[in-house]
Amino acid sequence: MDQFGNIINFLMYLGVTVPLVGLGILFFNLTTPYNEFALIREGGDLSDPAKAAAAKATAYDLGGKIIGQVLVLASAVYHSVGLVDLIIWGLIGIAFQIIVFYLFELLTPFKVLAEIPKGNVSVGIFSFCLSLASGLLLASLISY
Repeated sequence: MDQFGNIINFLMYLGVTVPLVGLGILFFNLTTPYNEFALIREGGDLSDPAKAAAAKATAYDLGGKIIGQVLVLASAVYHSVGLVDLIIWGLIGIAFQIIVFYLFELLTPFKVLAEIPKGNVSVGIFSFCLSLASGLLLASLISY
């Protein structure tokens, strides 16, 4: 009977974390002036190197935000005292990823929001690394 309780607990936490990841992706997409999924989809046209580069830069950027957010969620699952606590940390993780992205935009001598859709893969990779690092940092800060 104890194993059944563990399975229910697993399903409840899964039922909270998966929608939080989806919500994060939605917010990430809404807070940029370009549509990440459209840029990624258009990158399949290999006859246009600019579209392929834009898709790659966007995939790095969005992928880094997702991994950063999931790192925060994983730590929140481990440290949380309940589902409400997990939701709060998940929302903080989403906000943190967006804030880091816009700090990156503000502090660099170039405009990230212009470079990624232009296909500057270097900016996409750097954004990926910042998102990963900030997610890891926030994840490590969750403790009780």
